[in-house]
Amino acid sequence: MFKRLLYLGYYIKKMDWKKLNLFLNHASKLTKKNKVSLLSDAVSCVFKYNISLLEYFQFRFFELDDTQRKTWAGTGYMFEYQLKMNPKNSRDILDDKTKFYRLYNEYFVHNVADRNDLKQYPEVTQKLLNNSSGKLVFKVADGSCGIDVQIEVAKKFDEKSIITFMENNHFDLVEEFIQQHPVLNNLSPSAVNTVRIFTQLDYTNEVILLGCRLRISVNSSVDNMAAGNMAAPIDEITGIVHGKGVYSDITKPEEKFHPVTKVEIVGLQIPFWKEAVAMVTKAAKKYPENRSIGWDIVITENGPGFIEGNHDWCKLLWQLPVQKGLKSKLEPYFK
Repeated sequence: MFKRLLYLGYYIKKMDWKKLNLFLNHASKLTKKNKVSLLSDAVSCVFKYNISLLEYFQFRFFELDDTQRKTWAGTGYMFEYQLKMNPKNSRDILDDKTKFYRLYNEYFVHNVADRNDLKQYPEVTQKLLNNSSGKLVFKVADGSCGIDVQIEVAKKFDEKSIITFMENNHFDLVEEFIQQHPVLNNLSPSAVNTVRIFTQLDYTNEVILLGCRLRISVNSSVDNMAAGNMAAPIDEITGIVHGKGVYSDITKPEEKFHPVTKVEIVGLQIPFWKEAVAMVTKAAKKYPENRSIGWDIVITENGPGFIEGNHDWCKLLWQLPVQKGLKSKLEPYFK
């Protein structure tokens, strides 16, 4: 109980009050319940179901009974689960983008370098400066959710100025701008639309797929749900998108067609699907001290490749696209 009181304090400290008010007004209109009773129920659910205040609305707890509410994995539960699956002394290879690209380099399909690479290997710098997209992506090692990412035209730099630029702006990595597969570019060209595959190692170190999702940008330079974009479920066997795109904003409708390009989301076949699944299945076993990972994968004309791996993979991206709680998938490993 004391731990969940601490969690409540954390949720309040980090609260997006504008979003909470938006969700509260929306839920009140839908249910005809007053806001005080909804907020009271939300606070109660923090303690009873180990979720955050915003998740009360995102999981639509205001429409669910006790049995249904128990099926959802919220922030508190996921924090405890992922801490056990991916201990602090091993998760740094996922936290630090520089370490990740070095240790999983065999699974990358685009050129990446850190500042030391640029200083030691001029040929690496030239590859980046002359990449076919004509653009570069600069990142910090510990960035997340598309934060601290900057895209620049490659011809602005030479071998020396690119290093100076990174040092002055505290960027740790530079990558060639990825040109995604035409199927995904046709769906949404505003950003690279990545696939997220969630893996879990079982007791024999065999890989279990917990779910597969397509992240879809909507007039955005990133594809994260937190930035207002959509996600849709992918069938893990066929690689076909089998559900509508959904937002984490509960006031927005589900989308069968992309709202900008009008391309149909449901039924979309992800290219190189078998190769993508084979890649994460192999990679998940490479460092088994991290047992549950959310892999971000880019699909190009040359096949799939990694962007990053996440030890604290998102419970919203995992559950909202299938519109149901998936806690039961984790409980056998947690116990």
